Amino acid sequence: MNMNRALLTGETLLDRLRDPSVEMSFGDKLAASIQVTILGVVIVLMALILLYFAINIMEKLLRQPQKPAAKATEEKPSTPAAAEPVKEEEREPSAAEQQDEELVAVITAAIAASMETSTHNIVVRNIVRTADTTPAWGRAGRTEQINQMYRV
Repeated sequence: MNMNRALLTGETLLDRLRDPSVEMSFGDKLAASIQVTILGVVIVLMALILLYFAINIMEKLLRQPQKPAAKATEEKPSTPAAAEPVKEEEREPSAAEQQDEELVAVITAAIAASMETSTHNIVVRNIVRTADTTPAWGRAGRTEQINQMYRV
């Protein structure tokens, strides 16, 4: 009967939902809530699409032009004739090479411990150092978490 009154007066389901004095059946409430949900999802989707296009446009407008790479045709400095190359047998490993060997050992041990296997099954072939791009607040939070783990 409520639905017939709504059809006669020209009220939409959302208009009836808006007025708290109007009593609605469970089916009417369910239909209205589905309409509101769909409307909300459509609005959010449209806002996200607009945001996507705004970010793409700003990226294209604010992108810095790439600087040309240094020319490879620069002259190489001449080496003096008296300098002799160092033989591999006589050369001692530098501090950086020793650190790399230690780093390989540490990485191998960490992988073996996490996989619960022997270090004989693991071969570290390449180590690529990456720049730490973590913001200061991220590093501070990580440090705080690590320090809390070791407190008694």
